[in-house]
Amino acid sequence: MADFDIVLRSWGPVEADYTKYGGLVMIRLFTDYPDAQKMFPKFAGIAKKDLAGNAEVADHGAVTLKKLGELLKAKGHHCAIVKPLATSHAKEHKVSLHSYTLITDAVCKVMGEKAGLDGAGQDAMRRVMHKIITDIGVTYKELGFAG
Repeated sequence: MADFDIVLRSWGPVEADYTKYGGLVMIRLFTDYPDAQKMFPKFAGIAKKDLAGNAEVADHGAVTLKKLGELLKAKGHHCAIVKPLATSHAKEHKVSLHSYTLITDAVCKVMGEKAGLDGAGQDAMRRVMHKIITDIGVTYKELGFAG
């Protein structure tokens, strides 16, 4: 639980502006991992130079960070949140488990640069996300999704 508390101490700025931070995270994801942009069909054709001004990209990032905020605030008691998330991401979106690792990296970097999440906090975020990703993987396995 300490890891959740460490991350939540820097979550305030993100929560205050999910759209801003969501856009930053998505842009970081697509910049650091260009192939990730192909995983989002509606974003695949957007030129890198146009990502920053794209409201749909920022909105998608905001939705992602809001869900992450729910997971963080559950402090490990996230089964009721993870199950439907994993189900939709397996059945509808076909999101690989590795993709969650990439978004974790982007979130850590943006929070480190813009929200004051220091190195220890970024390590805590990675541990928290490892647990969440593992739990998503359990649901994926139950559904027969290789993820």
